[in-house]
Amino acid sequence: MAKNELNLNRVSMPKQDPQERARNFGEVSLGYSKAQAIAEADRCLQCRKPTCKDGCPVNVDIPEFIKALREDDMPEAVRALKAKNSLPAVCGRVCPQEQQCEKLCVLARKGAPVAIGRLERYVADWDLAAESTPEPQAAAAVPGRKRIAVVGAGPAGLTCAADLAKMEYGVTVFEALHTAGGVLKYGIPEFRLPKSIVQAEVDYVKSLGVELVLDNVVGRTELVDELFEEGFDAVFLSPGAGAPMFLNIPGENLNNVYSANEFLTRVNLMKAYLFPDYDTPIKIGKRVAVFGGGNVAMDSSRCALRLGAEEVYIVYRRSEAELPAREEERENAKEEGVIFKLLTNPKSLLDDGQGNVRAVECYEMELGEPDESGRRRPIVKPGTEFEIEIDTAIIALGTRPNPVIPSTTPGLELTRQGAIATDVATGRTSREGIWCGGDMATGAATVIDAMGAGRRAATDIDRYLQQK
Repeated sequence: MAKNELNLNRVSMPKQDPQERARNFGEVSLGYSKAQAIAEADRCLQCRKPTCKDGCPVNVDIPEFIKALREDDMPEAVRALKAKNSLPAVCGRVCPQEQQCEKLCVLARKGAPVAIGRLERYVADWDLAAESTPEPQAAAAVPGRKRIAVVGAGPAGLTCAADLAKMEYGVTVFEALHTAGGVLKYGIPEFRLPKSIVQAEVDYVKSLGVELVLDNVVGRTELVDELFEEGFDAVFLSPGAGAPMFLNIPGENLNNVYSANEFLTRVNLMKAYLFPDYDTPIKIGKRVAVFGGGNVAMDSSRCALRLGAEEVYIVYRRSEAELPAREEERENAKEEGVIFKLLTNPKSLLDDGQGNVRAVECYEMELGEPDESGRRRPIVKPGTEFEIEIDTAIIALGTRPNPVIPSTTPGLELTRQGAIATDVATGRTSREGIWCGGDMATGAATVIDAMGAGRRAATDIDRYLQQK
């Protein structure tokens, strides 16, 4: 290739064979080799004005870490990456880079953008393999140091905590579950995001001096106002949005009907896929219908296959063009054998006479004019009812904010959807000294968006405490 000729084709990522991976929980994408990573890094133009950075919610120094990678200076690549991103091994696997940094890559105008996410994963995995992350350290008590409470150890909370710890604040994270990671632990399957990777990222945050308090449900175990009474100078709320949404059709109370929250929590956090080595069983049957078209629906359908289902359907009321799931996840699901029933909407879940679901009655749909979301509105086609025989139904329509913290914290202004109202640029709420970010502020969104909110809040908390 001539020196000034653009390389418009990215290096492919090796993956497990679809037939094999559909029956195991091993990671699907196998990652770049060193030669592949350097070859992909060589495609980066090192633009004087790198527009890719504008697409990153945490503003990672993308050209800097890629330059170090292709020069085989891995410690410098790690330093440049972790300067802005405390969870790079997570982001390299689950962030929708195609809609963010890669979308703004100059090469995308004529061909494939630089595979920024895959290179991020390579650098982060090299760092983990090199065991360069220090051992977790107990938070040191420094007289007179300002203390911040972070509620929720998901991506927003961990990011905010890490950034504040780097600023030398005393940070304590309160987590409701018995393990840290939030949706990274309970929501995203092992084959997309190994839990060992998440735990390594959590350990890195702890190594910065962040204290982690588990099994503590703020709003029940103790109140937000009690955190201030305990001496915290600021509070960042990031408990996620864990209340599931439902179809509101007849039959949702039948046996073997799950919310995606419950289903994925059983599979991922409670390791039902390893039963009986772990104590949580899950009944899946031969035929499964998953209702929804987002990443959670893809995760649920692919888990169902791996748990032994013979037929798994994605039931979605719009066409493929409107599917909100990442293209990569859709393609992986199709390769593994998931059946997409598009322009289809459930009317009712049907009883087998013994309280179990036996089928779903559906309508065929057609698309009308765009609705408030900008997508074409699905309309029922009269007289098109039909049944799909199923043993299990999984409802993956999204989540709402849990009301526990808003209902126990006076003075917090809420949105119409029940989220905590915040200033987008800073994360400030209507209560002085309280910030909020992640799904509790926005509703269900991406991991990297939550991390961006955590970074912005950390910056503003520092500004607030400095002024105070």
